[in-house]
Amino acid sequence: MDPMRKRREARERAIQFLFQCDLNPPEDLPAALNQFWDSHRLHLQQDRNPGPTWGQPVEVPPPGAEEMGMRLFADGLIQGALEHKVEADDVIQKFTKNWELHRIAAVDRTILRLAIYEMMHREDIPPVVSINEAVDLAKKFSTEQSGKFVNGILDKVKSSILRPARTAKAASEA
Repeated sequence: MDPMRKRREARERAIQFLFQCDLNPPEDLPAALNQFWDSHRLHLQQDRNPGPTWGQPVEVPPPGAEEMGMRLFADGLIQGALEHKVEADDVIQKFTKNWELHRIAAVDRTILRLAIYEMMHREDIPPVVSINEAVDLAKKFSTEQSGKFVNGILDKVKSSILRPARTAKAASEA
């Protein structure tokens, strides 16, 4: 699978998990992550083998190398976004004048938090990539208007970051 596609899929999983956490914070993050990934594998297995199981347990294969690579990237995003949630919320509040955080759609808020974490703390990801991915995620999981909203906020965030802009080529060489 194309490395960029893997990262896109990892971001999608990260958004799904972070959205879940926002609405129902887990007491045990590692256990919640394991359950999330096991559940994802179970659903993939059921998609591959549709039909009744007649009450029989469905065997879920262990994660493959591709999934482990995706999970490694996604888990890093998840943990970083959770660790920097308050900081991201402050940034969101700064650039959404007259909008209280709870009034922003939960999925949009989650996407913004992840992208802001990436832009501010992940030197291996160029800010423009974080913005493009966030806009695409907003269009996929929310609305067309959400894509524009997320883009507008993140563009303002990008302008305020003191970190120099990096190209995708420079990031891949790092």
